[in-house]
Amino acid sequence: MEEILNLRYALDTFYFLVSGALVMWMAAGFAMLEAGLVRAKNTAEILTKNVALFAIASIMYMLMGYGIMYPEGGNGVIPAFDLSFMFGGDNDAGAVLKQGADGWYDGDYYSGMSDFFFQVVFVATAMSIVSGAVAERMKLWSFLLFAVVMTGFIYPMQGYWKWGGGFLDALGFQDFAGSGVVHLAGASAALAGVLLLGARKGKYGPDGQIRAIPGANMPMATLGTFILWMGWFGFNGGSELVLSNVGEANAVAAVFVNTNAAAAGGVVAALLTARAIFGKADLTMTLNGALAGLVAITAEPLAPSPVWATAVGMVGGVLVVFAILSLDKLKIDDPVGAISVHGVVGMWGLLAVPFSNSDASFGAQITGLLVIFGWTFVASFLVWLVLKMTVGIRVSEEEEYNGVDLSECGLEAYPEFVGSRGSGI
Repeated sequence: MEEILNLRYALDTFYFLVSGALVMWMAAGFAMLEAGLVRAKNTAEILTKNVALFAIASIMYMLMGYGIMYPEGGNGVIPAFDLSFMFGGDNDAGAVLKQGADGWYDGDYYSGMSDFFFQVVFVATAMSIVSGAVAERMKLWSFLLFAVVMTGFIYPMQGYWKWGGGFLDALGFQDFAGSGVVHLAGASAALAGVLLLGARKGKYGPDGQIRAIPGANMPMATLGTFILWMGWFGFNGGSELVLSNVGEANAVAAVFVNTNAAAAGGVVAALLTARAIFGKADLTMTLNGALAGLVAITAEPLAPSPVWATAVGMVGGVLVVFAILSLDKLKIDDPVGAISVHGVVGMWGLLAVPFSNSDASFGAQITGLLVIFGWTFVASFLVWLVLKMTVGIRVSEEEEYNGVDLSECGLEAYPEFVGSRGSGI
C-alpha cells in the first residue's frame, strides 16, 4: 500500500507540473497575440513586457504572493502572512501518505513545490491581461513597477479570499479555475490603468468617430490564440488538482472536453455575430471569441455537459463582440480587447456557474464578482495614480508617434520593414 500511495503522490505531482508547464506556455500565447494586434512600431516593447512580467511575477509571488494567498492562518479577510516558503519552508520532506476511509489517502496529495509552480504561472497570466490593454502608449518601467505590486500583493489578497480559504470561499463562492480570481482580476487592473492612461492618439476623432487601428501581424495573433487554447487545458485541467484515481481521471477528461467545447462555441458565436453586424467575417473578433469561450467556462468546467459548455462559450462569444464595441463607444481604448474578453466575459462565467453546479448560488457568485472587481480595481487605480503622479505612466506624444520600440527599447522588431524616421504605422 505504501508503494501505491507513493506512486499516486508521484503521478499527481507530475500531472501538476505538466499542467503548470502548459499554463506557462500561455505566456507565449499572450506575447504572440499582443504582438500581432499592436502596430509594428510597438512590437519589441510589448514582447519585452511579456517576458519581464513573467519574471517579475515569478519572483514577487515567491517572495510575498504565495505566502499571502496560502497562509497557515488568517481571519478570512486578512491572511496570517506566512513568508517562510521563499526560504524553503515547504520542501515536502514531511509528506504524509496514509490511506483514508474512502480508499483515497489523507495528508499531502502532491508536492508543495509543484503547487507553488502551478500557482505562480496563474498570477503571471493575470498580469499578462494588463499588458495588452495598456499597449502602445504606456511607459515600460511604470508598467513593470505596477507588476511588482499586482503580483506580490493585489492579486494574492483576492486569491486568498477564495482559494486560500478566505471569506469568499466560506460564503460558497464558486470559481473552479479563475474566471474571477484570475481573469476578472486582471481585467479590473487593466481597466483602472486604461482610464488613467487615456486612449491612443488618433483612436477617437473630435466628433466621436471611432477609428480602427489594425494590428501588424494577424498570423502571429492567430498563433497566439491557438497557443492560449492549448495552454488552457493545463489551466482548467490542472485545477482538478489530482488525477490518480478513476473518479479524478474521469473528471479531468470532462474538464478537457468542456474547455474545448466552450472555446469552439465562442468561435462560432463571435464569427456569426460579427457577420451579422459587419457583414463580413472579422478575424480579430473570431480570435477573441475563442478566448471568450475559454474564459467563460473557466469558472466551472467540470459540472456542465459538453452541450451546456458549448452554450456557455457561445454566450461568451456574443458578449465579447458587443463588449468591445461598447467600450469603444465609451472611448475606453483597449488595443487587444482584454477588458472585454477577461472582464465582461469573466463576469458571465461566474454568473453561469449556478446553472450547472447545484452547490453555487447567484447571491454568492454576485458577491464574489463584486468583491474581486472592487478590490482589484480600487487597489490598482491607487497604484496607477501614484505612478502617474510620480514617474508618469504615458510616453510623450512624439514617442508614441515614432513607436515605443525606439523610445523604450532602442530597437525595432521589424527593422527591414519599418523605418525609424516618420514611422506612423
